Amino acid sequence: MAHAHESNTKRIWTVFGLLSVITTVEVAFGIIKPHALYHNTFLSMNILNWIFIILTIVKAYYIMWAFMHLEGEKKSLRWSIVAPLVFLILYLCFIILIEGDYVFEVFKTSHYKWIF
Repeated sequence: MAHAHESNTKRIWTVFGLLSVITTVEVAFGIIKPHALYHNTFLSMNILNWIFIILTIVKAYYIMWAFMHLEGEKKSLRWSIVAPLVFLILYLCFIILIEGDYVFEVFKTSHYKWIF
């Protein structure tokens, strides 16, 4: 019984360490804003924002993997939970980016004033 406790403790620290490293990288990139990532764009958005989105999705997947105990489930159940979430997150990001770019272009190129 003590062996199971040690493995759970090790697993918790491993999850904590991995999520802490990813969060630290995100915070460091947010503070430093490397010129090569911040001023180059890909699909109408700077590369730094793409890195933030990718790292956030990785963290969300790992949280589901570890804390929802998906690693022990059948592959079909894992995919039935993860695939819709990943699709919806990517779709939400796509819609927000397209609408945000449209609003920016309208205010940038028209006679309307910035009201926010």
